[in-house]
Amino acid sequence: MKQGILVLVIFLYSSQAQINGQQELNKPELMPGMQTHQMIEGEMHLNYLLYLPDNYDPDKEDGFPCILFLHGAGERGDSLDAVTAWGPPRIVRGGKGLPFIIISPQCPKNEWWTSMLYPLKSLLDESINNYNIDTSRVYLTGLSMGGYGAFALSQVYPDYFAAVAPICGGGTPSMVNFSKQPPTWVFHGDQDTIVPIESSQIMVDALRASGCEVKFTIYEGVDHYSFGRAYNESDLFEWFLEHKKTGSMPHGIQ
Repeated sequence: MKQGILVLVIFLYSSQAQINGQQELNKPELMPGMQTHQMIEGEMHLNYLLYLPDNYDPDKEDGFPCILFLHGAGERGDSLDAVTAWGPPRIVRGGKGLPFIIISPQCPKNEWWTSMLYPLKSLLDESINNYNIDTSRVYLTGLSMGGYGAFALSQVYPDYFAAVAPICGGGTPSMVNFSKQPPTWVFHGDQDTIVPIESSQIMVDALRASGCEVKFTIYEGVDHYSFGRAYNESDLFEWFLEHKKTGSMPHGIQ
């Protein structure tokens, strides 16, 4: 009987070891030049893609610039492959390197980025603590629903960002007066029937009235898919790197 119990204990221990080993095997490695699946746990699980540039070095003294990318409504759900449909995740998936740490979260099904501002802020906090990010060079961009999210997140947490680029989105112009907005580059197609160009125009007008540095690129004859041209044909990434935030670190980050 004792021998039987011993065999059972050994079997259970061996099985648990195999499970633990499999979990370790399934854990993605953080390798430069790769886009890997990650998750932040807290009040809400938030899956995200993490891209580290080819020259990533966790010990580099001045850190690396970082982009937070917010996808559109069609990429919500629980499959991170959907996040690579457009924007920076698509660019690096295609093999073109970018000189940024890129954080691309996935919005849960039936949620909106504008209702996920605190989880996004928490994701930034965790990323700054875990990766070698230069906090003076954190940039924010998003398309469509993500464009609305980019406007909202930069209004609620403006001290995090050195520059912002909302594409075919919109926002709440009255919120502009409540905080100093980072430099902003807005993109929109003038034939957009999903998010009318007026949604961006009223934000641009409010930003200009508040004294914010703002650019507005209108693609003539282009519909909602202006983000294809914005990410692939403009010098947006170079423009990001021209901007560096001054002032204190965001509250809660050390």
